[in-house]
Amino acid sequence: MNAAALLDKHRIADSFSRAALTYDAAAELQRQIGHQLLELLPPGGSEAEPGRVLDLGSGTGYFTPLLRQRFASSQLVSLDLAQGMLAYARQHRPDPHAVWVCGDAEALPLASDSLDLIFSSLAIQWCEQPARLFAEIARVLRPGGRFVVATLGPDTLHELRDAWARVDGDMHVNRFMPREQLLEGLPAGLRLQDCCTENRVLRYTQLRQLTSELKGIGAHNMNQGQAAGLTGKARVQAFKTAYEQHRDADGLLPATYQVYYLQLQKD
Repeated sequence: MNAAALLDKHRIADSFSRAALTYDAAAELQRQIGHQLLELLPPGGSEAEPGRVLDLGSGTGYFTPLLRQRFASSQLVSLDLAQGMLAYARQHRPDPHAVWVCGDAEALPLASDSLDLIFSSLAIQWCEQPARLFAEIARVLRPGGRFVVATLGPDTLHELRDAWARVDGDMHVNRFMPREQLLEGLPAGLRLQDCCTENRVLRYTQLRQLTSELKGIGAHNMNQGQAAGLTGKARVQAFKTAYEQHRDADGLLPATYQVYYLQLQKD
């Protein structure tokens, strides 16, 4: 990993660590997407229950008790890039039988062939090198193991991106890979079983509700090409005016999230 990428990962980890206390209050959409992803998991309580399950990008640990409820006899591993998120999760959602790990999805600190199931909701969009990510997934999964994941596509927050584009040429909004580019990194032996795309549109009466929500979950602009320094008042006002052009017939401001749901299996 080059130095620029390493600095970006530090920025991401620091941002989410600082958002640990405010994340849950602002993360309704993230919970909805994660609950939908849960429906793609096998039912618990059977002889086929996975022996070891990883929650990749576990954040505040919201899904740890839900995974425990489904897979009562499984060993759970909750892994996140942000130490602050893990500390919050261990305090507020303790599980004496879970293992809490700070680590990078592109360099998993886990043994090869050690997992039966990986659940990951809205985490891998922060990975810059999908080939490295999927190589790690293939390495740690046992044969027959599954990777069930929700991530974001490039149309996410396109209204926000469009409004800023009318103001300047700087990169103000996180950009995510299209599905085709993401899946180019699949190694031999890790097969895509199913993929679907969903657009979820949130609506706000005022723009500051959206920007406060993004700040609350720690998902402000992480791109390495982001503008340096503060954005001037005149440009901010021009941005707000540009976003107003998206206000719909109901008088609300939309914000679109493009969500990919992927199911993969190791041969």
